[in-house]
Amino acid sequence: MGRVTRREDIRRKRARRSKIKKLKARLLKASPTQVQAIAEKIKRISPFYPLSTEK
Repeated sequence: MGRVTRREDIRRKRARRSKIKKLKARLLKASPTQVQAIAEKIKRISPFYPLSTEK
């Protein structure tokens, strides 16, 4: 039997949150040329994530 749907949703949400946390840390350390690429990755994972590219 597979996982219960709610548990799958929670697992995906936790994974998404940890990925965004790592990318956000990289974004703060990134050079200006890398900022756009990292911001696009964050938007691909979570389109409505409030993203300010200010340091």
